[in-house]
Amino acid sequence: MQRSKKGRRGGNNQGSQRQELLQFHLSAKAPQSGKGGWNGAKAESAASDDDVASEVLSHCSSASDTTSVNEEGTGTEPGDEQTAAVEMEDKLKQCIDNLMDKSVKSRLNGLESLKLAFSSKTLCDFLVERRLTLTDCLERCLRKGGVEEQAAAAQVSALLCIQLGGVSEGEEIFKVLQPILSTILSDPGANPAARQSCASALGMCCYVAAADNVEDLCKSLSHLESIFTESYPKRDGTLPTHKPGIQALHCTALQSWSLLITICPASRVDKLLEEHLPRLQACLSSNDVHFRIAVGETIALLIELARESDREFVYEDTEDLCEQLKGLATDSNKYRAKTDRRKQRSVFREVLHSIESEDFTEERIRFSVESIYIDCWVRRRIYDAFKEVLGSGVLHHLQLNQLLRDIFELGPPLMLDRVSIRASKVSRFEKHLYNSAAFKARTKIRNKVRDKRADVL
Repeated sequence: MQRSKKGRRGGNNQGSQRQELLQFHLSAKAPQSGKGGWNGAKAESAASDDDVASEVLSHCSSASDTTSVNEEGTGTEPGDEQTAAVEMEDKLKQCIDNLMDKSVKSRLNGLESLKLAFSSKTLCDFLVERRLTLTDCLERCLRKGGVEEQAAAAQVSALLCIQLGGVSEGEEIFKVLQPILSTILSDPGANPAARQSCASALGMCCYVAAADNVEDLCKSLSHLESIFTESYPKRDGTLPTHKPGIQALHCTALQSWSLLITICPASRVDKLLEEHLPRLQACLSSNDVHFRIAVGETIALLIELARESDREFVYEDTEDLCEQLKGLATDSNKYRAKTDRRKQRSVFREVLHSIESEDFTEERIRFSVESIYIDCWVRRRIYDAFKEVLGSGVLHHLQLNQLLRDIFELGPPLMLDRVSIRASKVSRFEKHLYNSAAFKARTKIRNKVRDKRADVL
């Protein structure tokens, strides 16, 4: 019995007619692309900035893997890599030129492209030669730009300091940008989003470029303190109420401040502990979950630093503090979002554990064939700060950026070939065995925690 060809019924006539009609329309429209010289030129100029930005974005995203082309062994010749590097430098030069354009859109596109390029690539040699031009452009964007432009310029400033933090030029850039970042941060009339980006940039730039300059460090700490202390209790003991944007600003300022106290001298830490710890404890009752978490992590960090300088240190209000932390670690109030409760319980269980038993649950972060261990609150705060600024590019910078490798004591970057990378990879069967063992261990630990929680309740 012969099969009916339903899928091809009438295909020879109608399909050919449609194809001819489509070709006719395309041929009719083709000559119009060359007409209207002024309109065509205007459209090309309007789209040129977007084209450059998209090209840089696509190039950087494809180059953001933690392993290079040589490491994967894809057969790319050195000449092709050199050509690609030259093309990328040309596009980055165009993005820097866009920062001086009169069009706001062009400047924003340039900042966004540079932000992605700086976070996904290490460009120290390229940026050292153009640091003065780029610093002037960023300063102009911060002084005269709108809200989006100021926020993007602050983010690029932090990334630029990370790129050049390992050389002396990074300190020069921070000297230029610190005054304007501090001015915007301290201006109550400025937009909260721009102030928040400046708070993050000020903390990161100071940590990277001015760690050895006590004067700049103290100035930055003072500016950040003036922001988040507005959330401290009033004279009557009640906590102030802020808009969501202001509360997010205070949270970022507190995180940047806690990053900087990791490089403060021990004498300075003792004064900060005595001044801020009781008032931070009162802020654990804040209505904002993100601010509560930032406060809890800062308290754990301060106590850890105090114990490092004095093994006999004991916080006089430890019992009340632990009671508050237990309440937050087992919080089940329904008026709070489920995800907020879950995140809060996870963080405060760790904070409570570190304060009571002076222990920290170690975390391993792997990249390529290397790994780092987060074994204390200091390293946690430093890693989280870089992760917030670099995003997914933090693993690439851990592998190749000498600054981050020095901070996390990784040594010089490893030069790996294809054979070494393949030898370091784990087979699927080994991964399966490891995941099964980890799942069983995790289940046992969670069952114990659940039993303890049931006893408490």
